[in-house]
Amino acid sequence: MRDESVAIPDKIYFKIGEVCEIVGVQAHVLRYWETEFSTLSPQKNGSGQRSYRRRDVEIAVRIKHLLYNEMFTIAGARKKLQAELREGTRPKEAANNKPVALGPTGAPLLFDAGFQSEVSESAENGDSGAAPTPATAFTPDQKEALKTLASHLLELREFLREPRSY
Repeated sequence: MRDESVAIPDKIYFKIGEVCEIVGVQAHVLRYWETEFSTLSPQKNGSGQRSYRRRDVEIAVRIKHLLYNEMFTIAGARKKLQAELREGTRPKEAANNKPVALGPTGAPLLFDAGFQSEVSESAENGDSGAAPTPATAFTPDQKEALKTLASHLLELREFLREPRSY
């Protein structure tokens, strides 16, 4: 759950000001996240002050990463975080362990985990029909735009998979 670039002090409880400094957001942002993410729920002491546990701080760091770096919406970040917590894994570990989903043609779906590695392996094995890897086919700005588009498409796919009651 912890973003490797953030050092969390070895403490049991943190005050809201300390968490703000660690995460890099203002207190009102943390309080808002508490209303949007049920997994972020600091205890309150007798005087009503929030006491964040280490796990809460790690979750806040992850929320910030999802919202600010991976450009998820609040709803998308909530779903992603809940899925990660259910699986009990970090996102990179989860992506590496997922089987590759196949579409109706038997080809891997573009934004599922494992697609990139299969394309790379095909190219290494001399498969002339393999698509070029994004590392050689796109500029850094195009790669970033594709990542953003991919995250939005994944969020949309999850939204469409949810059962509806009309």
